[in-house]
Amino acid sequence: MAALASGGIGRAWQQPDGVVQLRAPDEAGVAELRFVLALDDDHSEFLERFRDDPLLGRALPQLRGVRPVRLATVTHSLLRAVCGQLIQAKLARAIERRVIHAATPVLDGTRLNTPPTPASFARFAPAELRRLGLGARRGATLVRLCRSVNLERLRSLPTAAAADRLERERGLGPWSVGVVCLEGLGRFERGVTGDLGLVKLCSALRGRRVEAWETAELLEPYGEWAGLASVYLLSAHRLGLVPIPQRAAA
Repeated sequence: MAALASGGIGRAWQQPDGVVQLRAPDEAGVAELRFVLALDDDHSEFLERFRDDPLLGRALPQLRGVRPVRLATVTHSLLRAVCGQLIQAKLARAIERRVIHAATPVLDGTRLNTPPTPASFARFAPAELRRLGLGARRGATLVRLCRSVNLERLRSLPTAAAADRLERERGLGPWSVGVVCLEGLGRFERGVTGDLGLVKLCSALRGRRVEAWETAELLEPYGEWAGLASVYLLSAHRLGLVPIPQRAAA
């Protein structure tokens, strides 16, 4: 069950035969659920192309159904990106929840907050967000972009154009742009370069501590699938399915 940006509540469940059922107030709500759950995105080309990949080949049979769940608004993905910069994921999600609760109303009869829009955060001063746990610079980045950029319109742009627009902004780097592209725009082309999990994986593979920028080299072979590859590599590494050379493991 989820609050919809288009209004009301959406529900989704999977039947024993694998069919996903959706329920929403209107067609716009159904389309939103399909987007959030990535139901219309066929990634069979990714699975086929990289079935013999030295890093993912072993993991793909077990992870073949994995897809990144998206957020209802681009604005929410920007919040997630700025909350997640340079801190642990658990703390980042706690800050994200506090900001959402402070900025958006709860739907009647539920505990669900409505998805945030640029107006949700544009009315805040960075100091107010700081009291909720969001650092001053990150809060300033969020407020500035919500006031100056038509964030939701980014979904209508090609991925490269949307990413270029975001990368021109102070306070957003490759990792943050990758998060917005994956979870806000629903695009698979941009990886989460610099993700701490990818840094750990890359370090294990190379047998030394690597810099964040080196994770771009890890994702380069996956081309237009770099974003989805990021998700699969992170999942595979957590499950111990990425083969680590003995010299590196030692």
